[in-house]
Amino acid sequence: MKSKLTAVVLAAVVVGGSAAAAVPASAAAKAEPTRCHTADLKAGFATGDDARPEMGQSEKQTQAYIWFTNRSKRTCTLSGFAGVDMIGAQKTDGTWSLARSSKTPVKMTLEQGDTVDFSITLLPVAGSTPQQEKFVPAKFLVTPPNETEHFTLAWPFGGQILKQDAATRPATYLNPIGM
Repeated sequence: MKSKLTAVVLAAVVVGGSAAAAVPASAAAKAEPTRCHTADLKAGFATGDDARPEMGQSEKQTQAYIWFTNRSKRTCTLSGFAGVDMIGAQKTDGTWSLARSSKTPVKMTLEQGDTVDFSITLLPVAGSTPQQEKFVPAKFLVTPPNETEHFTLAWPFGGQILKQDAATRPATYLNPIGM
């Protein structure tokens, strides 16, 4: 007479003359999450009062923040620097690929719906600054770390930045994800 089993059945497998029990999938170690792809994410500028860069002043650096939210149904990771290209509003601006800070990136794990950001340090200039010395941001092309597809974000804050796109140590640069 066969008995009915209500639990998970572990089968014995003979390997090289010895028996080994199969482990149910629920007991197996969970696989580490893989990196987030552009299609897994959505992105935008943080626009709350405490996140807005101080573009109306020109005495000090300020920060803008860009966020990534995991919109996929899986857990994924981000680590490193996003790629950020600023496209200017003036004909003389062109595209400025931002340099990276010297900060060390950390690995961020994002479950479904989690958000992480990174900062861009900016050096605003006065409106009276000569045109050839200022960059007027219009759009940002933001590429998640280790990806090739980007998001196009409109610059919502106005103002202008001291043009240092050819400088070896510019005062406008980006920080790694999570910083």
